[in-house]
Amino acid sequence: MIVLTRIDNRLIHGQVIEAWLPHLGIKRLVVADDAAAEDALVKAAMQLAVPSTVEVRLQHIDAVDFAALARDEVRTLVLLREVSSAVAAREHGLPPGPLNLGNVHAGPLRKAVSRSVFLSDGERAQLSSLSRAGMVVAVQSVPTEAPLPLT
Repeated sequence: MIVLTRIDNRLIHGQVIEAWLPHLGIKRLVVADDAAAEDALVKAAMQLAVPSTVEVRLQHIDAVDFAALARDEVRTLVLLREVSSAVAAREHGLPPGPLNLGNVHAGPLRKAVSRSVFLSDGERAQLSSLSRAGMVVAVQSVPTEAPLPLT
């Protein structure tokens, strides 16, 4: 089952490993990211960073069987790098559910939504579309923080 889908430019990092995995009881971590799936060094580093009790998959977005992940009983966290990745994942079968905005770096045309999330008007439109399609979009860096619904 997909417990949470998280957008975070950093993908696997301390907040995910130390806070989200234990808080959600995650047993499988799926990084759906084309660049990470192509880079052997990145793949090795990410797999080494995660406790051995958690299965780690790094795959191209279009290679992830989101429907199968949603159907089985393994508690799964899906990590995506960008808002556009969430759109692509949804197009490839990511079912409706919680979509966490953990970290989206500042950049041209992006405005602050929180201390760690910056969105362009286009990304806001994409998230609104995902919300209308059943994704529950909220900004939340760590589980101890109150989720901020994206309005």
